[in-house]
Amino acid sequence: MERVPVTIKARGGSTAHTHPSFWKQLRQSHQLLVLALPACIFVFVFHYIPLYGLIVAFKNYNYRDGILHSPWSGFENFKFIFTSSNAWDITRNTLLYNTVFILSTLIVSVLLALLLNQVSKKFVKFHQTALFFPYFISFVIVSYVCLAFLDMSHGFLNTILSWFGKEPVLWYNEPEYWPYILLLVNLWKNAGYYAIIYYTAIISIDSEYFEAAEIDGANIWQQIWSITLPLLKPLMILLVLLQVSRIFFGNFDLFYNVTMNSTLLYPTTDIIDTFVFRALRVNGDIGMASAAGFYQSVVGLVIILLTNFVIRRVSKENALF
Repeated sequence: MERVPVTIKARGGSTAHTHPSFWKQLRQSHQLLVLALPACIFVFVFHYIPLYGLIVAFKNYNYRDGILHSPWSGFENFKFIFTSSNAWDITRNTLLYNTVFILSTLIVSVLLALLLNQVSKKFVKFHQTALFFPYFISFVIVSYVCLAFLDMSHGFLNTILSWFGKEPVLWYNEPEYWPYILLLVNLWKNAGYYAIIYYTAIISIDSEYFEAAEIDGANIWQQIWSITLPLLKPLMILLVLLQVSRIFFGNFDLFYNVTMNSTLLYPTTDIIDTFVFRALRVNGDIGMASAAGFYQSVVGLVIILLTNFVIRRVSKENALF
């Protein structure tokens, strides 16, 4: 028989609660702890143990001395990022692209989830699979799919342009088109994944809310605006906060593979990740690459703390912490 906390009358009429000890709670929850153990081990091995490698960002690393014995360099590795002539461009591109990606993915995925909720139950599995499938496709494959559309000689888009007597476009030489191309590729790749998450949240809403709204004469749009979206709001804020935490980390595969690493596209497609990768490949400076990753993580942490602070001031119950 499970024991419950005992309430004891204290002096002065107040009540005091005795709680089970920590070890007793541990014994009572040992099944749940065993289930969580593999995930805890994974996080510890792959996220906490490698943290000692952060010192590489502050060292003049060389293979002979290793991480611990390489000479310290202070903040010299960070100067490469801030003193580079491309520092402003790559920072601007990283922030603007991620901001647009977050907002567009949020809007499109919620719309897809709402539409999916209106699909007949017989066809919902097919539409779920169709939306979810692009998320699992490698960006290497996606890059060649894009090449099939954008190739100068045999690309689908240039073929259509030739039918109308237009000159072919050198897509991989024209940087002004790529903000829109990358936006569409990102939406095609990720919107379906988040749409399934929102759709799962929608179907978990108690149907009594919608039945009561129908009795009151509310149409489908009024139900979405007054019931579905408000109940989706906490999940939307949570997912946006998680994405905001990585706003200084660009999707390397998207910007490197899909653009075919064309040097002519760098003004509009170069981000911190691709810039550091090229510098590491050319110079082999591991300390500089580590400094860039550390810088991105710290800025991402500051941004998510500020964003959560603002949300907490506006709506405390929707804050992440």
